[in-house]
Amino acid sequence: MKPFAFAAALLALACAPARAEPARDQQIEALISKMTLEEKAGQLNMVSFVPMHETTFEPVARGLKDAAIGALFNVHGIETARELQRRAAESRLKIPLLLALDVVHGYRTIFPTPLAQAASFDMEAIRRAEEISSREAAADGVNLLFAPMLDVSRDARWGRVVEGPGESAWLASRIAEARVRGIEGDGGRTFAASCVKHFGANGAVVGGRDYTALDLSERAMREAYLPPFRAAVEAGTACMMSAFNAPDGAPTVANRRLLTDVLRREWGFAGVVTSDFKAIRETVTHGVAEDDRDAARLAFAAGADVDMQSETYAPHLPLLVRESSIAPSALDEAVRRVLTLKKRLGLFEDPMRGLTAPPPAALAPAHLAASQDLAEKSFVLLKNDKSVLPLPADPGKLALIGPLGDAPADTLGPWAGRGEPSETVTLRMGLEQRLGPDQVDFTPGGTVAASRPEEIEAAVETARRADVVVLALGERFDQSGEGASRADLGLPGDQLALASAVLALGKPTAVVIMAGRPLVLTELAQEADAILYAWQPGTMGGAALARTLTGDVAPSGRLPMTFPRSTGQVPVHHDQPKTGRPYDPKDPYTSGYRDQSPEPLYAFGHGLAYTDFVYGAPSVSRVSLRGNDAQTVTVRVTNVGKRPGVAVPQLYVRPASARLARPAREFRGYARVPLAPGETREVALPLEPKDFGYWTTDLRFEIPAGAIEVMTGPDAADLKSARFEYRP
Repeated sequence: MKPFAFAAALLALACAPARAEPARDQQIEALISKMTLEEKAGQLNMVSFVPMHETTFEPVARGLKDAAIGALFNVHGIETARELQRRAAESRLKIPLLLALDVVHGYRTIFPTPLAQAASFDMEAIRRAEEISSREAAADGVNLLFAPMLDVSRDARWGRVVEGPGESAWLASRIAEARVRGIEGDGGRTFAASCVKHFGANGAVVGGRDYTALDLSERAMREAYLPPFRAAVEAGTACMMSAFNAPDGAPTVANRRLLTDVLRREWGFAGVVTSDFKAIRETVTHGVAEDDRDAARLAFAAGADVDMQSETYAPHLPLLVRESSIAPSALDEAVRRVLTLKKRLGLFEDPMRGLTAPPPAALAPAHLAASQDLAEKSFVLLKNDKSVLPLPADPGKLALIGPLGDAPADTLGPWAGRGEPSETVTLRMGLEQRLGPDQVDFTPGGTVAASRPEEIEAAVETARRADVVVLALGERFDQSGEGASRADLGLPGDQLALASAVLALGKPTAVVIMAGRPLVLTELAQEADAILYAWQPGTMGGAALARTLTGDVAPSGRLPMTFPRSTGQVPVHHDQPKTGRPYDPKDPYTSGYRDQSPEPLYAFGHGLAYTDFVYGAPSVSRVSLRGNDAQTVTVRVTNVGKRPGVAVPQLYVRPASARLARPAREFRGYARVPLAPGETREVALPLEPKDFGYWTTDLRFEIPAGAIEVMTGPDAADLKSARFEYRP
């Protein structure tokens, strides 16, 4: 059917011109007029700082005195911040510093990793976590957070999925809004500014590896990878960090189409754009720039305001201006954006933003409670045959087996900010606090990396003496994150052998998985009756797990990424495009495998509770929709079990036909619905025409006219549908 190109609101959304330039600040203009080219380039120079070493501090001190540094990262601590700002005040123009740090899922109080937070499907809890993180960092002298990370990714081999929002661009966009608003807060002194990362398509990895070039069209980027960054801009992020990779062969940091045409002119972003760590210099390694000077020229011309650690801007931008390779006005504009951010943060008025003493050493009880709440909401019950969970009110002797049973650093996860393993509640600690230390018998059964036969045997003996067993398996904290890609997504080491030996006893056994990514659990799922996916739950992870295992709270998380049956199935995701030969197990000449089903082990959105829900068929508020009219999809959900629980009805959509092959389903909404036993609720899920639109090959956003199918259910693999007609 003939598609409809939105001519008003949606076209403006897709192709908007730059927003009107605000009135210039006279203090900033006066500063710019006094600055030398070298001082201007210095404001665009961000370098790493490690305060423990004099050999590191002295070069930084010299750079600050000469106004050759405008920002520092890897900075924390009030005394360090005060000394650095004092040194900056000794420069000729006394311009204060941006002091930045990666605060990925907490500063002092560590929350579940971002992928775990995405599993909560609770935007207010996510916003609250970022508010706390921002306040804690700001109270310790940090004024710019390298967060949130918004890289949509469908490849669990990539270690950095742990930092991101999962596979759905729609869900990632809602998370972007929540996290940016949490970090930015009211913009006052008690909050830091957010620097969203990694703009472009950093999550579109090849082979699950970091830093790759890839063949990716702009249409695909706009569909799958750019939406959360647009949402972050609209939520008010102050800064954008460019991606490392090179979609369509052009390194993002030197990609003018992305950094200027899309980000600034189309979306109207007026904040600061920074490179990632040494990314400008790496354009030489990519084979795009000839040398550092050329790299500086290309990145600056593309729209990168700040050079992070490449040390190309400070020496080369003044020369490039003098030889007319860069316009003086362009340099002034980049400096203006950096100074505007500094003024917005109140740094010109007071570089320390009112801080006079270090924050309290002890973690705030309210912050710990928020961390525990988000952890409890993030746990995903993958399987619960024989109602193994929750554990009985009096479980008797409990055997805790596995290398993740008492592993504080692994409970925190990677990128743990200023979190301390010594302050972390492990699963063992949580169970002992909940049941009593005499009721819990812990045997690790080896390490994550390996188990000796005698270690497995010791674990089996411990389990044999117990009434119930909890198996704690998964990844070390450093097996996910940057530089932690994995070619095999199975449980590391000998953990599967350990699990098989314990499960063979036939004792009631719950498996708890702590990991930073979806793992291949196919063999384990065939043997285990109950599997709770706990991700890496943060400072209060063990307490949250103990409450969940014993039934004080019920799991309510849902998978933000599809779980594959095998590593060879990756990438696999819920919104893969339809094919002309959909899978038919009776026909080998369809889109499948000879050695396994192409269907995932656990679908996007999957998650059980300690009760059962029945989802009715959806109904629509309008059988015919026109123009910008909104639709409401309603679904009835009933708790048919004996325990309270949280249902999460989900909304998916697809046009019956379009000019391009569309996904079989795209996630477009949900609700978290607490239900008492026997309770039924009608849940309304809003839908707008843009939710079933798409980008064409000539980069126009179109809404297809004709039949639109809406689908609701508990996850992407268990859906019921209804239809309506859409006309322009």
